Amino acid sequence: MRMERVEETLERIRREVAQTPDGVLAFDGDGTLWSGDVGDDLFLALLEHGGVRPEARVGLERLGARHGVESHPDTVMLARALFAAFEAGRLPEKDTYEMMAWVFAGWLVEEVRGFAQEVVARKGVAQRIHPEARRVVEWARGQGVDCYVVSASPRAVVEAAVREVGLTAEFVLACTPREQNGRLQTSVFEPVPYGPGKVNCLRQRTSRPLCAAFGDNVFDLDMLAASRVPVAIRPKARLRERAAELPSLVQLQPEEA
Repeated sequence: MRMERVEETLERIRREVAQTPDGVLAFDGDGTLWSGDVGDDLFLALLEHGGVRPEARVGLERLGARHGVESHPDTVMLARALFAAFEAGRLPEKDTYEMMAWVFAGWLVEEVRGFAQEVVARKGVAQRIHPEARRVVEWARGQGVDCYVVSASPRAVVEAAVREVGLTAEFVLACTPREQNGRLQTSVFEPVPYGPGKVNCLRQRTSRPLCAAFGDNVFDLDMLAASRVPVAIRPKARLRERAAELPSLVQLQPEEA
């Protein structure tokens, strides 16, 4: 991938926006807008809090049985075992991201939002924003260009995190658990914004032209390919390995805070 300075990228996006003034930008969240993974932050904070409620147990046991993860009488320990299986490569990423959203089953929606806001503050997400990503978002906001954040992390924590870069929940597409009578359930809405699902989610929300997209990992590749200006931010090895599949993909030059 060719390295490109922020100014060069913004100039290319500016030209696209000039041609299609109703165009939008799309960003992955974890690793792209900020370092680290706010989905992991939220999930691990829940386990530390001991906040996995009985309503989540059946879903956890079902997931474990599908992937050979032994059950445990303690629900928090079962959730930890599933996360360990994910880290060991034995639990599929998509299933894991869904679990991180519905593991709050039994919680009220507002409870989860408050907990997510606390986690984002405690984990210092504001200090983890990539400066080069912030510059792009600030430019877009100044030009009146809408920015969508398309993430497989749980919706509540992504909504809390995007505020640190000046965006609002209105433009968040993330893994969203179903609810009943205000309480979360052990299932999520499809499509999950993961891999090709990122493009599907975005297209369900808007048909406006995708002027540029930003990602850091291989499961952002479909969204990057759907954009006119695909940009990698601090790409991980899995994306670099497949970058040749998208010859127009460039890497945004990292900046210091």
